[in-house]
Amino acid sequence: MVSTTNQDAVILAIETSCDETSVAVVRGGKHILSNVISSQIEIHKQFGGVVPEIASRKHVEVITLMIEQAIEESGLTLQDISAVAVTQGPGLVGALLVGIVAAKSLAMALDVPFIGTHHIAGHIYANQLVHELEYPCMALVVSGGHTELVLLESEGSFRMIGRTRDDAVGEAYDKVARALKFPYPGGPHIDRLASEAEAVIELPRAWLEPDSYDFSFSGLKSAVLAVINQTNMKGETLDAGALARGFQESVTEVLVEKAIRAVRAFGAKQLLLCGGVAANKGLRAALASRCDKEGVPLLVPPHKLCTDNAAMIGAAAFLKWQKGEFTSLDMKAEPNFSLEGWAKPSVSS
Repeated sequence: MVSTTNQDAVILAIETSCDETSVAVVRGGKHILSNVISSQIEIHKQFGGVVPEIASRKHVEVITLMIEQAIEESGLTLQDISAVAVTQGPGLVGALLVGIVAAKSLAMALDVPFIGTHHIAGHIYANQLVHELEYPCMALVVSGGHTELVLLESEGSFRMIGRTRDDAVGEAYDKVARALKFPYPGGPHIDRLASEAEAVIELPRAWLEPDSYDFSFSGLKSAVLAVINQTNMKGETLDAGALARGFQESVTEVLVEKAIRAVRAFGAKQLLLCGGVAANKGLRAALASRCDKEGVPLLVPPHKLCTDNAAMIGAAAFLKWQKGEFTSLDMKAEPNFSLEGWAKPSVSS
């Protein structure tokens, strides 16, 4: 077995939690040697969202090719791999299983350690692939399935201080886009409309309890649907741009204010923006402006590292590699995997 103290450890990582099949080779938890992604967006567009069974089948079709391509682009060989990592959860169980079976098989064949990795830890540590992290720091995780505020008091330590009580922000974007007759994924369409709109339809903000860091977007989604229904009943023409802008401003104001309040309350040195919705231009601009006023460093990965990818899994898996905490080959997929639970020592080392 390769020494766990080697900072040049080469991790081959696999990500199949939803509708992207991705394989990456990452050295030392920070240096991307390859990061290949096969997207299924065009396939799922016709259904208006991800169909789990189709996603799983497509992962099966391309996973071997993705592994071969990642190795080839890295300039290394399989014999150079120190460990194999894979997303253990959260995610779609069928999709997760495809990556897990491939990763277990490869780890066994190469006789190298196997590391089950948390998907959200990956999104957070995607920032480490392009920035130096300073602790304590605060992570705002925004994606299709997650909206969370996570405090990192030290490397590899995760404390959930706020989460959505209903829809994730990405879910809300897709549902509003669907109501406005835009195809899946809807987020980019709403973002573009909002940025181009001159008028705005004011919508409510869900602040919840005064001391809460939790989020709620179901009421905002209902408010958008109410505007659409009222406009239709009156026989008027809907200003979709003004509605999109109102929706986006409501979402971003709550996300920004709660994130900044959390940074202050916990003495965070940096704010990390993570997840697929981190690619949203409106949210990026609002956070950057507010962080600049507050003197808080804002870290945001480039677009290709915001959406699901295996390089981020390689970065997070390195946390376990450094501690020599490996995963037993009887590991199961965990669709509702706890981030704090993953951070605890693994059962096999």
